Amino acid sequence: MSSDAEMAIFGEAAPYLRKPEKERIEAQNRPFDSKKACFAVDDKEMYVKGMIQSRENDKVTVKTLDDRTLTLNSDQVFPMNPPKFDKIEDMAMMTHLHEPAVLYNLKERYAAWMIYTYSGLFCVTVNPYKWLPVYNPEVVAAYRGKKRQEAPPHIFSISDNAYQFMLTGCKIGELGIAMFRHCLLSQSRAPLSLP
Repeated sequence: MSSDAEMAIFGEAAPYLRKPEKERIEAQNRPFDSKKACFAVDDKEMYVKGMIQSRENDKVTVKTLDDRTLTLNSDQVFPMNPPKFDKIEDMAMMTHLHEPAVLYNLKERYAAWMIYTYSGLFCVTVNPYKWLPVYNPEVVAAYRGKKRQEAPPHIFSISDNAYQFMLTGCKIGELGIAMFRHCLLSQSRAPLSLP
């Protein structure tokens, strides 16, 4: 995790890419009961956050954050991740990786206009339907040459990493990238060749 000072290279895009350091520290110190905190299936909202009140056979009683009491089958109640995972950049790092955890993470990141999120090797993007200052030259420069783990999720990170892998992973003898470019050029002309 980068500090707020290290995020300064992203300029005005920084708050749209990573949650502030203060928010991360508050989340790590927030009280959390891992045995009771849960997501419960809900007819209106799909999943709601709640606290397990009791378990009896296959039934679980959950008190939701909006003070409703639900009695559900145990397969309709999912454990919640600790608060340090709120708005996490890579969902593969979650303790509990299931549908409600993924949906809530994307929802919370989207509410903070953090539209890019990793899920393992993939970059998930939620369309903000408005222009965000995350595509300017300053942001492009900030991602240049950085490994995926060194910067917040972004399509620029994916493309720069692909470019770096292409440069380093495809060296053939002494010619390296020149030979690789020739190979790509030859392949692009192949469909146009006549027998």
